[in-house]
Formats: sequence, structure tokens, C-alpha cells
Amino acid sequence: MQTVAFWVLAVAAVGFGVAVFVVDSMARATFALLASFLCVGVVLLLLDLEYLGVLVVLMMIMEMLVMAVFMIMYMMNPGGLMPMTMVHNNRGALLISGAVFAALVAGIFLTPWPQRRGTPPADPTFSVGEAIMGPKMLVMMVIGIAILATMIASVVLATDRGRYDRPPGRAGGAK
Repeated sequence: MQTVAFWVLAVAAVGFGVAVFVVDSMARATFALLASFLCVGVVLLLLDLEYLGVLVVLMMIMEMLVMAVFMIMYMMNPGGLMPMTMVHNNRGALLISGAVFAALVAGIFLTPWPQRRGTPPADPTFSVGEAIMGPKMLVMMVIGIAILATMIASVVLATDRGRYDRPPGRAGGAK
């Protein structure tokens, strides 16, 4: 059952990833990207990588929500009411992506991969989490506060009434 779920989610992740470039709306592209990342997160959960799976799911949900908020605030056509294309210079993009894909595949098969030394840790999820967040916890907390401040400032600056919800040009809220 897990194998079937893995392959269904893997195909769905790739399908939603392709949909990001096929749909004609930034909103639809955002939700397609979110669905692709959610499929990847569930695949990680199926592989017993609970920490990474939950991290991918939570981070991608928050990232896509922030992206949707900024998109609605600043884009001229966020809902896709007018047709648009998500890819520019189709031939160049296909040529470059095909060359990069071929180089990556060649690198996979031509690299002399080293043999494993030692044994895997008892809890690989804990080891990866410790390696990622251990000495950098303070940095991540500061970055989180900076991102939150940026979001709040962007929302405040996007409103035409200003910080105190009064019409422009009126000081002290006098009527």
C-alpha cells in the first residue's frame, strides 16, 4: 500500500509541478506549486522522515500563503482574469532546461560515487534535524522575526489609509 501511495504521490508531484508552467494565472500556479510541495512532504512522511516531511509541509504552506498575499497586493492580474503565459522565450527555456537535465543525468552516471563508510544513525531524522538546526537556531529565529516584520510592513504600506486608518492629509484623526 505504501509503495502505491508513494508512486501516486510522486506522479502527482511532477504533474502539479508541470501545471505551474501550464496554467494561465499566478494564483493557479501558486496553488499548483503548493500541491506539488504537499505531495513531496507526504512522500517524505511515507519514507519515515517525519521531521523533514512536517517541515516541508508547514514551510510550504506558509510560503505559498505569503506568496499569495504579496501576489494579490502587487500584481496587476493575480486571479488570472486575463490570459497570461507563465513561460517566456519557450525555445530558449526548453533548450537550456534540456541541456541542464542532460548534464545532471550525465553527472549521476559518470560520477565515481564513494562507498558508504560506517553505519547509518539509529534515528536519521533526529540527526538531520540536529545538523540543520543545531547551531543555527538563533539565526533562524531572527530571520523569522525579520520576515514577519517585512510582511507586516508590506501590508501597512499597501493600504492607502495608512497606519492609523485615517484618510490621507488629516492629522490626529480630526474630523
